[in-house]
Amino acid sequence: MLVPGKPANEAARIDALHGLNLDSAPEERFDRLTRLAKRLFNVPIALVTLVDKDRQWFKSCVGLDATETSRDVSFCGHAILQNELMLVPDALEDLRFHDNPLVTGAPNIRFYAGYPLTVPDGNKMGTLCLIDTKPRHLDDEERALLRDLAEMAEQELMAVQMASMDELTLLSNRRGFKQLAQHALDACARLNRPATLLFFDLNDFKQINDLYGHAEGDSALKTFADVLRIAFRESDVVGRLGGDEFVALLTGSSHVETTTIMARMKEILEERNATLHRGYAIRFSVGQIEYDPTRHETVDRLLADADGAMYAHKQALKGC
Repeated sequence: MLVPGKPANEAARIDALHGLNLDSAPEERFDRLTRLAKRLFNVPIALVTLVDKDRQWFKSCVGLDATETSRDVSFCGHAILQNELMLVPDALEDLRFHDNPLVTGAPNIRFYAGYPLTVPDGNKMGTLCLIDTKPRHLDDEERALLRDLAEMAEQELMAVQMASMDELTLLSNRRGFKQLAQHALDACARLNRPATLLFFDLNDFKQINDLYGHAEGDSALKTFADVLRIAFRESDVVGRLGGDEFVALLTGSSHVETTTIMARMKEILEERNATLHRGYAIRFSVGQIEYDPTRHETVDRLLADADGAMYAHKQALKGC
């Protein structure tokens, strides 16, 4: 048996998956797709799978009692490494799967066909897949039909993602940030790792809107979001809370690492200010709070403390 590898962008992919917050009860929007796939292809099992760090779980499942399996034995862990259909006509004749426990035992997989489900940022979350207990093939028309059903599943994932994403900057919105940040803080609490929250507020942003128009204000917000996206690590949680307020949660970072990232961010922002040749420069105030699990039971409490630190920073700048 061949254990599936990991995508190059695995950390960002897992963060994006957790941001969807789909590890919940079945939903009709996905169930109708698996029912349709099962009927159209006359297979005993059809699934919408989501591949997490160590497991794959089924957002929708018809024909199978299980709700998840280990990622190590999953077919879908292999499928998300591809851009197109992964087809296994007979698992017993495939070196990757011939001795897989899902093949040699229940549910006795012989045939597998799975399309990776990709969200707009390019991350592959899981698959829409068909499973049969006997070998079979798909002709060109059937492959196209499965691709169409997978695109419908991708549209549903996109709808979920957009509900937690800021449309202007394509960063997580307040809802999405809080979901991702809570996952990250729970992990830090379990592993006794540090975390730091940075709360950003653009200085004189109202003046940009008043003097240059709201289109220019939107452009400034997108520029600042791009700077955050470049400066911070894939493992950091970055979001726009609303208006001109942004946040970044750094996990497992030392004070030196945080200082280095902030210096890199300021350098990148200065480069953008210089090359865009605007009549203004984007500037910001920042509040920094170290995560304390005894005080910050929730993300909201951590945000409130960071907001207070950012306000104190603004007042200090006015006094200079």
